[in-house]
Amino acid sequence: MRHGMANKKLNRTSEHRKALLKNMLNSLIKYEQIKTTLPKAKFLRPQAEKIITLGKKDNLQTTKMLLSKLQDSKSANKIKKTLSKRYEKRNGGYTRIIKAGFRYGDNAPMAILEFVDRDIEAKKVDRKKKDPTKEVDKKPTEEVEKKKAKK
Repeated sequence: MRHGMANKKLNRTSEHRKALLKNMLNSLIKYEQIKTTLPKAKFLRPQAEKIITLGKKDNLQTTKMLLSKLQDSKSANKIKKTLSKRYEKRNGGYTRIIKAGFRYGDNAPMAILEFVDRDIEAKKVDRKKKDPTKEVDKKPTEEVEKKKAKK
């Protein structure tokens, strides 16, 4: 009987499951939208809601709890400074799950987990901007290669 067994196991050991949860929470907080399988999204959603609710209380104890759960000070600061202010008047329901078809290789149901009223620019955090100086640097190297090819 499964009495009192609330969480999904996701076919992982408890340590793997905790690491998966922590990494996915950090990614969700950083990018404010992630694409994952539907069971993982359903597993992650209540945890993300609890983290945001925890961040809304502004004291030392909640900050330490955030740091222990996320183990990333940047994510904890983002929750305390931006996300808690954004959802100040909202009582729960900070995330949404959008079904996104099926994965090509194994036909697993995919889903997009995102924050409601998310910042669209947060998705572009790690993308490098194109520098016009690099385009100028490429031209002289091409000329040098042509000269070498002629010899």
